[in-house]
Amino acid sequence: MPIRRAVARLHWALSPWRLQREQPAHDGPRLLIGAPHTSNRDFVLMLAIAWDARLAVRWLGKRELFQGPFGRVMHWLGGIPVDRDDPAGLADRVVELARTDPRAAIVVTPDGTRSSTQWRSGFYRIAFAAGVPVTLGFVDSVTRTTGLGPTLELTGDVPADMDRIRAFYAGKRGIVPERTTEPRLADEAGLAARLAQGIA
Repeated sequence: MPIRRAVARLHWALSPWRLQREQPAHDGPRLLIGAPHTSNRDFVLMLAIAWDARLAVRWLGKRELFQGPFGRVMHWLGGIPVDRDDPAGLADRVVELARTDPRAAIVVTPDGTRSSTQWRSGFYRIAFAAGVPVTLGFVDSVTRTTGLGPTLELTGDVPADMDRIRAFYAGKRGIVPERTTEPRLADEAGLAARLAQGIA
């Protein structure tokens, strides 16, 4: 919407952060990683990035955010509620959205809670199952830069793909630097084996 882009342009004109726009722009559905995720302020940056790029952004958030008077606002902003106590079917819903919406840009924060020490593998499993690439969105408090990095096609060779992701995020620190987590999954070789067998 023109209003959203105008708001984003005003935000970047006034923000102390420098925006890195996507080059070249990806055309088609994708998962969009938001990392390092260390602060609630990441949410504002994510919306400003997405609105500037005219992305039909969707994002996953805990269901409590969608309750009460601001619930409709969260839906309007592209939120998809997640019930952490009953996550069954969520991956299938996200895969279907990625497959059926040609403009979908589904934001995930794989470093999960800000106290976690490793990334969750859901983003990889969903993108691989849906056959969509992963765009590396980032925040870097060292350079006060944020935006969209490269878009990667996943190969199923999880350690190799994660090495590419680690190389991109190396040296980048979140808004709260000490909470930054290295992009590493619990069992990358095991996930690759399960994907090859179609059981991940």
